[in-house]
This record gives sequence, structure tokens and C-alpha cells, in this order.
Amino acid sequence: MALIGLYVVGLLSLLSTAYGYGGEWINAHATFYGGGDASGTMGGACGYGNLYSQGYGTDTAALSTALFNNGLSCGACFEIRCASDPRWCLPGSIVVTATNFCPPNFALPNDAGGWCNPPLQHFDLSQPVFQRIAQFSAGIVPVSYRRVPCKKKGGIRFTINGHSYFNLVLITNVGGAGDLNAVSVQGSKTGWQSMSRNWGQNWQSNSYLNGQSLSFKVTTSDGRTVVSYNVAPAGWSFGQTFSGGQFA
Repeated sequence: MALIGLYVVGLLSLLSTAYGYGGEWINAHATFYGGGDASGTMGGACGYGNLYSQGYGTDTAALSTALFNNGLSCGACFEIRCASDPRWCLPGSIVVTATNFCPPNFALPNDAGGWCNPPLQHFDLSQPVFQRIAQFSAGIVPVSYRRVPCKKKGGIRFTINGHSYFNLVLITNVGGAGDLNAVSVQGSKTGWQSMSRNWGQNWQSNSYLNGQSLSFKVTTSDGRTVVSYNVAPAGWSFGQTFSGGQFA
């Protein structure tokens, strides 16, 4: 079994101050997509693929341009509640993970179909999770939202794709802030090397890492870091997934 080391940097107070977790609610709107079984939400601009097998299920959302941040918001978690519309709203709130992008439609006005046009803050929810806060027939509802820490089971997962000299690592199941700002990789024969974000939460290294055990250092938007040492053994193969440390 690979030795996994956990190294966490940052103060927990950041979660409730600089990043507003559990703070003031912000106004937005929400719609839904993907069908009653959420099959239409699979894949997506964050690169997570099958959301069921990755552990995200149907508690997911596609974000408008204003929230998506060119993909850097992938993996972030939001608490959302229906607001100020007693005809359509249901009580309670939901927590969703950002897994996709809701593209703008500039052919339609912002208040009549162009719901995801800049600068609107909009959540296109999976249909099952939308129906937990609003009636299906509403179509679109006003909501309030706030960032919350992501609570994930198990460790951060690293799926190694690509080929020699092009290591494309999909990083999923990230707790805490959920959204990654920086990733580094260390082979057993190399020092730490920064990875570049290719798209969504796919991070790439152009180094030759074959035959080496791999460690990963990930940093989320709140400045906290987890290091998973030797998470992939020297005999790893492309297409395999390995579980590392996790944010407390």
C-alpha cells in the first residue's frame, strides 16, 4: 500500500472570513437540465465524466460565466435555497458541486432565455436536485446561494490519463473549498514540478514520469494544501485512479 502523507496548510478561519463560507446569501436564479434521471448532466466542462461513478451523483450544477471562472470553480460547493416565490418554492436548501458550464446565449435577452449570459449569476441544476427546492413547472426560480465547504467521503482521487511526456491527471472528490488553484507532481526520481491546468480539473505535466512512484500537492482557492505522498506506485498505468489525502 502506498504511503500517503497528509500536509495541510492554512487556517480554518479562512473558511468563514476571506471566502465567506456560511456568510451572507447572494441573489441569483436557477433552472434545471439533464432529465429526471440526470443522465444529461454526465460529462461536462469540468471533465468529471460519469458523475455517478465519481461520487457526485445528482447534486450538481452548471455555472454561468460569472460563476464558472473559466473552469477554476469546478469542484466548488454551493448551498442554494429558493427565494421570494411562494408559488413555486419549496422549503429547505440543497448543497451542490459545480461540475459543468452553462454557456451564454446572446441571441436571447438576459431576462428571457439568456439566463447564463454575463453578468448574471445563474445555476443550471440537475433536474432531481432542482425539484428538491422548487416545483418542476416553475422552470426558473429566484434563489439565494452561498459558498460552503465540500464534504467528501474518502480521499482526493487522481486519474492518470494521457501518455509518456503528456500526463493528464483528472482530480476529483476534493473536500474543503473543492476548487483547485494549483497542482504539483513529484516523481520518485524528480523534484516537485508545477502542473498546468489543461481544462476543467484536468492538470497536465509534460515530464517523463513512467516507472516512478508519484506524489501530488494540491492547493484550493482558500490557500490550503494537501500533499499525498507516493499515492501512485512505481508500476502505475495510464487510466488508473489512485486515492490520496483529503482536506479535514
